[in-house]
Amino acid sequence: MVDVLPLVEARLRTALGEPDARAAVTFLGTDRIEVLRFRDKDIVRYATLGMSAQPMADPTATLADALKGPRAELVLSVRAGVADTDKVLRPLAVLGASPQVEGVVVAPGASLDVGEPLWPGAPFTSVLVAEPGGLVEDLELEEPLDPVRFLPLLPMTPNEAAWKRVHGAPALQERWLTSGTDLRDPSRRSVPLD
Repeated sequence: MVDVLPLVEARLRTALGEPDARAAVTFLGTDRIEVLRFRDKDIVRYATLGMSAQPMADPTATLADALKGPRAELVLSVRAGVADTDKVLRPLAVLGASPQVEGVVVAPGASLDVGEPLWPGAPFTSVLVAEPGGLVEDLELEEPLDPVRFLPLLPMTPNEAAWKRVHGAPALQERWLTSGTDLRDPSRRSVPLD
């Protein structure tokens, strides 16, 4: 069986450059999840490494397939120097471990909530999982393994998360777009939702 993580890290390095920091978190009964930090001028990006080691299993399946199933890593991009965003490492690792811990399949359009601010003073407690393929291309693996998708995370305020539950992810993304929302601003306010 192929070790996916060195290939995933190589893809991240190719797309984002050399990480300038990394942290690892291990939760009881789960594989280790690392979070790598990449700096690109005034943007800092955090990427999980470890979530894709195992395929995500459908929580309704009676038996999890050890080979087939979606694989993903999470990528969060924020403006540097505005807030203490390095404290997002643990919440990101929690989100990266959620497929193993909670049996969820993380996919575009999903909301993921950590139940506390993503970093000290953050107006966000949850993220919207966006479509992959823009920043980091999918990593194709040998058959029968599914490709690893690098899913961007868009921080949501509690009001935005509640509005998204009612109206859906595309409607919230449209609101952000029409309002010219800077989704990388770690201290931005909620988009107007009335």
